[in-house]
Amino acid sequence: MPQTNRVNAVIVNYRTPDLTLKCVASILAHDVAAAEDIVVVDNASPDDSFARLSAALSGVKLVQAANNRGYGAGVNIGAAQCERDYLLVLNPDTYFEDGSLAKALAVLDNQPEVGLVGLDLVYPDGERQYSARRFYSLLDVLGRRLPVGRYWPIKPRIDRHMMRSAWASGEPFDAEWVMGTGFLIRRDLFLQLHGMDEAYFLYMEDVDLCARVWQSGARVMCVPGARLVHDHQRSSAAGPLSWAGRLHMRSLLLFRKKFHVPLVRQPGVEGLWR
Repeated sequence: MPQTNRVNAVIVNYRTPDLTLKCVASILAHDVAAAEDIVVVDNASPDDSFARLSAALSGVKLVQAANNRGYGAGVNIGAAQCERDYLLVLNPDTYFEDGSLAKALAVLDNQPEVGLVGLDLVYPDGERQYSARRFYSLLDVLGRRLPVGRYWPIKPRIDRHMMRSAWASGEPFDAEWVMGTGFLIRRDLFLQLHGMDEAYFLYMEDVDLCARVWQSGARVMCVPGARLVHDHQRSSAAGPLSWAGRLHMRSLLLFRKKFHVPLVRQPGVEGLWR
């Protein structure tokens, strides 16, 4: 079944017009979505992004946010312009190199209990990013943030958190949450959940969305081979005292107000609710 006329793509731009244009071009080149089904939200960029995107994008829906209320708010603005069955939410620093998104669509088509599907993120050199994760304990957070996470006995725990072994079979698998860099979600479910939680300015909104998908009774899965290239600049992995690190920790504290984050034990899906 063709992908076009079934998928709306939503991309939130903030001072990255060149990346956004490359992402849109790849969507069109590989028939992921028709131009009129692509929504680009410029999140009140202080540069010339909107003017450049307006000049370069033909047939694509371009929306300018009045102010920057965060990434999740930008996604919600874009989703409000959509009407197809599935929403494809993409970071602007991503692009497709083939038509393998069809593998992810097939999971949604054939398994109605699945609500959200994560893609197989790879770096430009082809290395897998491991986009499926388990929900956090505080020890996992520290292991990801501090050098101790690279050594035994914490490293095997971090590997488990990142679900590295789940990819070995090459078959779709349940993921507790998937990175919001690139995912598909049923539009009716997204609306039922009232979209992204706009209390998060940046980071953790993807973890929160997946938690609410599970809470609704739907499943989250990840699909090996549904490739999306992520030209990744990992600012969220900066030190805890950096701007990005502080913002990430703030978002984690917001998440902890809604869901259970144990000290040591990884909570799983059921353990999110006290």
